[in-house]
Amino acid sequence: MSVQGRIAPAEAATKRRGKVLTAAIAAQSLEYYDFLIYGTAASLVFNHAFFPSTSVAAGVLAAFATFAVGFAGRPVGAALFGHIGDRFGRKLALVASTLSMAVATTLVGLLPTFSSIGALAPVLLVILRVGQGIAVGGVWGGSTLLAVEHAPPNRRGLHGSLPQLGVFAGMVLGTLVFVVLSAVLAADQFSAWGWRIPFLLGILMIPVVFYIHRYLEDSPEFRVVEEKLAAAPKRSSVVQVLRRPKNLLLVVFIFLPATIMFYATATGLLDYGVRDLKIAKGTMLTAVMFSMIATGASTVLCGWLSDKLGRRPVYAGGVVLAGVWGFALFPLAETRNFWAILLAIVVGQISVGAMFGPGVTMFAEMFPPSVRFSGASMGYQLANIIGGGLAPFVMAALIAATHTTVYVSVYILAACLVSLVPLALLGRRALTPAVTEE
Repeated sequence: MSVQGRIAPAEAATKRRGKVLTAAIAAQSLEYYDFLIYGTAASLVFNHAFFPSTSVAAGVLAAFATFAVGFAGRPVGAALFGHIGDRFGRKLALVASTLSMAVATTLVGLLPTFSSIGALAPVLLVILRVGQGIAVGGVWGGSTLLAVEHAPPNRRGLHGSLPQLGVFAGMVLGTLVFVVLSAVLAADQFSAWGWRIPFLLGILMIPVVFYIHRYLEDSPEFRVVEEKLAAAPKRSSVVQVLRRPKNLLLVVFIFLPATIMFYATATGLLDYGVRDLKIAKGTMLTAVMFSMIATGASTVLCGWLSDKLGRRPVYAGGVVLAGVWGFALFPLAETRNFWAILLAIVVGQISVGAMFGPGVTMFAEMFPPSVRFSGASMGYQLANIIGGGLAPFVMAALIAATHTTVYVSVYILAACLVSLVPLALLGRRALTPAVTEE
């Protein structure tokens, strides 16, 4: 065989991985842009547009409650698209979930408010929010597993971390849109119709769906599973995971501090700064936007480090940082100084990146390929319900009830301590899968 013939397969594999990573990052970017702009809108608009109340705090809590409802759809989506991804392919699950998100988000931008249709408005908003959650439950597993399963064995941590850049890119993009709109529109224009623009931009996901459908191949590991399933079909991967839930529960509790710290800084602190500290919306949004850049960098760096040092020690470093920094977040924000606020959010989000980077690959490695989509996705999304979905609501409720932020810091620390226990049960890279091929 010629040298050219030997090189060609390697070059083809590199190009294939490049396409997979490009599509995975784009899908995560637009998916999380769509999902997370809701959090910003809940902080700034939805409390009076959909939940008018004589109490400002009550309206905010109602808006954040619907923010949390979206997380309830995530494990449903993880189970639904997990079954599709484990039985029919990661690619099909990613296409279907991305298209679902585009439709749900665009419809939020077209939704009449409480002043137009009364109580039906928040009902429809909740339905669409659940639809967003179901879609997110599929896109994370599809994009992450395509990247991990196409990667060389010694670079899975790095490849698994790269699609997570989409989460933070989506946050930057979503926040930037709100910053620009807040700057160019008067307050009454923004409240009346300007908030709809970020949601209507969800239609831009359609070209990404086409790209994934047209240019991506399913992973080599899934093709092996597909051949086995064709020869001897097995029970649903979701059923297999739930029958032996040990690793599923480990994922949930290990990931709690990452989800809580992420939403505490990106959404909860935004509400606290604007509503309680009377800091300008633009100041808080700009700090959140720049913090996402730091989070993305730490995610990739720590994913790469996990290939060198192991998943567990890198992840544990992020947990410890989050637990300690939770007590610095609010004192820094309360200075009302932009640079102190930026420091508070940036370091908090760096701790998130230190968990996101190695975590996504670690969770995938805890399950065999035939149930990997269902197991990793359901664990990841359940953690987002218990942690991330409730974090802004819990923060607002604790501050309203106690008139201090100390208990919010204790809440973050408690999640970190809970995480360290199951993390200690893992081996250097990951626990031997408890869910076996049946």
